Amino acid sequence: MPPPRELRPFFERCIWPRALTHAECTRAFDSLYVKQHETHASVCQRDEIADSWIGVLEGFLRVQDTTADGRLVMFTGVAAGGWIGEGSLLKPEHRKYEIMATRPTVTVHLPRGTFSWLLERSIPFNHFMLSHLNERLGQFIAMVKFDRLLEPTARVARGISSLFHPVLYPNTDSTLHINQEEIGLLVGVSRQRVNTALNELASAGLIQRGYGYITVTDRQALARYP
Repeated sequence: MPPPRELRPFFERCIWPRALTHAECTRAFDSLYVKQHETHASVCQRDEIADSWIGVLEGFLRVQDTTADGRLVMFTGVAAGGWIGEGSLLKPEHRKYEIMATRPTVTVHLPRGTFSWLLERSIPFNHFMLSHLNERLGQFIAMVKFDRLLEPTARVARGISSLFHPVLYPNTDSTLHINQEEIGLLVGVSRQRVNTALNELASAGLIQRGYGYITVTDRQALARYP
């Protein structure tokens, strides 16, 4: 299947190719391949060896795991423009999570071989990856902090804000297609409490609500709420 016409603009909007030489950038782009996923389709399984770095061309991914008693835990979501899975490529071990498409989604894959070649060849790419991993670590530390210290509405606000991270997900549109159940899984509160929190955030002028989507009107205020 030929790559979609949107692949080149998507690639050029990403931050990491800007660290590459023209030859490296050409090799990286030429190695990309695209996959299409239906709603609730698995993108990768827990305990498999990672074979690519995964970007989102369109749609939404849920990074998750299931507890021993069958409870689903969502670690983060990845909207269009984001990338996920770099940590699993940097060490030869099995994935400790699974990734699922929550709606029709198109993913872009940079193969492990090209990813490793860039790490071995490009110092600027290594610098980018160090910064990227540091931001990813900071994101998860913040999630633990918010879970311990903040009340539910603030947790919902910070959880939504995390999906607009300026380094990890720099190209996320202001409108995010995510439902109440997914937000609840992300921040660890009930769907009913998410609904109350969204009403409060809408009343504060930080978001606008729609069926199955949220439009963020003030990202900075949302990230600092309350």
